[in-house]
Amino acid sequence: MQMNRLKTLGKLWLFLLFLTVSNKGFSQEQNLPKAETESFWDHVQFGGGFGLAIGNDFTDITIAPSAIYNFNEHFALGTGLQYSRLKQKNFYASNVIGASLIGLYNPIEEIQLSLELEQVHVNTTYTDLYDNVKRSFWNTGLYIGGGYRADNVTIGARFNLLFDKDKDLYGDALMPFIRVYF
Repeated sequence: MQMNRLKTLGKLWLFLLFLTVSNKGFSQEQNLPKAETESFWDHVQFGGGFGLAIGNDFTDITIAPSAIYNFNEHFALGTGLQYSRLKQKNFYASNVIGASLIGLYNPIEEIQLSLELEQVHVNTTYTDLYDNVKRSFWNTGLYIGGGYRADNVTIGARFNLLFDKDKDLYGDALMPFIRVYF
């Protein structure tokens, strides 16, 4: 009985020794020191959007710069600004200004999922034959989205969870997007 106990203790000791040695070997690979030249800015990407639509007495200009910080190859967090000017001669004029926060998750290299909170202020003037009607309001959007990613470009769609057709700036809760970061 004593001999069995010694054999069991010996096997346990060898097993623990093996785990310790193998753990040390793997941990040396995982804990390599970061290069001293790597800084905060090495993880930052800039991008955004620009839109221009000009037609018969109609103008729509949008500028939306943004930046993200890549924590690793899967997760990024960022912020953005937005300004839009829309005008239809003798009918409608609107200024939209705001900001957003965005979280990105790439489960695999080709797929990008997003969660975005957008807060914009809208000033709109409707012109008719007799009077101008002014409307000013805040619009909040909480978007979940997904898209196909190739290098620094993602093409997809996002859905506004807070969409209200009577109070919302946009005409639909589902919006396509093209996202580019350099």
